[in-house]
Amino acid sequence: MHTLSFFVGKGGVGKTTVSASYAVRMARQHPGQRVLLLSTDPAHSLSDILQVPLRDEPRKVPLPGASDLRAWQIDAETLFAEFLAEHRQSILQVLDAGSIFSRDDIEPLLNTTLPGMAEVSALLAIHRALDSGEYFHIVVDTAPFGHTLRLFGLPQHFLRFLNFLELAASRDRVLAAHFGGTANRRTEFSFIELWKKIVRDVENALIENAKLFLVTTPEKFSLNESVRCADELRTYSPPLEMAEIVLNRCVLQTHDCGSCQNRLRATKAARRFLNKHFPLQRLHLGEDPGLPLVGITALTKFGDHVFAGRELKLPSAGAKLRPVRLEKVKWPALDVPLTFVLGKGGVGKTTISAALGFTTRKRKGHAVQICSVDPAPSLDDIFQKAIGDDPVPVLGDANFLASEMDSAVIFARWVRDLKADIESSTGADVSGIHIDLSFERQILSALLEIVPPGVDEVLAIFRILDLLVDRSQVVAIDMAPTGHALELLRMPERILAWTRPLLKTLATHRTLAAARDAAVKIAGLGQRVRELTGLLKDSKSTQIHVVLLPELLPDHETERMISSLRTLHLTPKSMFLNRVIFAKDVVRCQRCRRSFQSQQKMITAIKKKFADVEMYVVHEFSTEIAGKTALGRFTGELWQLA
Repeated sequence: MHTLSFFVGKGGVGKTTVSASYAVRMARQHPGQRVLLLSTDPAHSLSDILQVPLRDEPRKVPLPGASDLRAWQIDAETLFAEFLAEHRQSILQVLDAGSIFSRDDIEPLLNTTLPGMAEVSALLAIHRALDSGEYFHIVVDTAPFGHTLRLFGLPQHFLRFLNFLELAASRDRVLAAHFGGTANRRTEFSFIELWKKIVRDVENALIENAKLFLVTTPEKFSLNESVRCADELRTYSPPLEMAEIVLNRCVLQTHDCGSCQNRLRATKAARRFLNKHFPLQRLHLGEDPGLPLVGITALTKFGDHVFAGRELKLPSAGAKLRPVRLEKVKWPALDVPLTFVLGKGGVGKTTISAALGFTTRKRKGHAVQICSVDPAPSLDDIFQKAIGDDPVPVLGDANFLASEMDSAVIFARWVRDLKADIESSTGADVSGIHIDLSFERQILSALLEIVPPGVDEVLAIFRILDLLVDRSQVVAIDMAPTGHALELLRMPERILAWTRPLLKTLATHRTLAAARDAAVKIAGLGQRVRELTGLLKDSKSTQIHVVLLPELLPDHETERMISSLRTLHLTPKSMFLNRVIFAKDVVRCQRCRRSFQSQQKMITAIKKKFADVEMYVVHEFSTEIAGKTALGRFTGELWQLA
């Protein structure tokens, strides 16, 4: 019997480190039985953690003895393309037979990159691993919370899509029953049943054999997000429950260090919080070593520490390093219509976004609107106010607005309006046509019951377009973690790629009022998206700020992200090195000294690697930034590399 372990959590809590150490431990504990470590995060870091080059297929990880561990970083685009190619003709046959659209209409849409590939590919990869029968245990390192929730909900959405295809395939039978004659059996496609089996196999594995590990840290933002995620999973049918909790990056001992004493108190408070909200789950503790844990030896020690309670023995800090030279500067303000704040999960994007908006209101007086398009947002934590889909004033300032895009609410509203349009345009009782339009209405209604993966990125583009209508304000977008942020930035070009074949198709059906109305709306959308693509590439209109921590994994991910941005002809204006320990913070504390030395090496490397990007350094604060007073302190100092 296969078993699955999913490691879930907010971005930046250390899911990859914890899941990799668990997989190494499982492989060592069960020699001769194969273990798979699978990453479903579009911004992979398994290869960085394991120090093993990985490709788009499971690869053996060198372990001593008979231990057998394989690691797989899925390439979503490749895997999805393979899946689509295998069933392409069947999809075209069904949609050709079951709708007003012809094969020639549909095929160009399948040639474009579709949204939600990461989640669909993750589901396919999990099924492939289960179906192979090769693995005793499968350990899944997931994307940050918001997109992992999308993954767990995908089987139900996929089944709705398959039900839609099945309905479309029945069109011949419906028309034959109405007009007489025999239905063409070519629309009975076994591939729909095959797909249903794939989805049900994964769904059954999730229900019967899956174990969810929640990874969190002692930070309030992370703890609050963990509770919200757990509550969301309980609404699934059947409900999903966390099995075990890993409180990572703890400080477990008293140090002669003010920062560590604050973190020790935060760790104790976090344990009380987790015991209150997860009283039945086993709690594991992971000590913060003050430096990255990479390679099999370090992961083995960390796995024994977290899951067997062994002491984490670490080397003493090395020789003293000369600190990098810094110059104190003022915080920059938002001075263009549109600003994106990007970075790996957990690096402080929301804090930097809020600080930029706060500074802009204080120094420039411009009206500011911050919108989070992260499916697991935390603007409400930092502004200490309930924030939802509709913009609300924050920090007592009527010209400082914040919102957290709720894609489910927006999609439901859009579906409601579209269903009303469909009812009004297909309700005519015309002899010989009524049954056809009724069936089209039934098909469209079934299609609208599907919440497509990738809806977050598509709707985020619509939200940005709406925000830019009011040119009296500057707009800051607090982005989702790296992988999905890049998907959003690719989305305008993809939307344009979809609008062209859609308009061509609708032109052939212009005798239908619904087709004419849809064409007008799509043409208007295309024009607005073209304006946005021009805006994105204009440095006088759009700026990109990248946030990272001076650590090995964020640095590697940032390097890959900036390379991807440049292929999109987007150039970061600045980088914020966040949570940097200064020499004055290091007294006699070994942990802080290790962190300081590790950071100094990384800052030197980052400065050399990104010499053409403006670089700011943000001092580590011993408390979390939330509320007006804290933001005032936070924006009271900023540094640049000299």
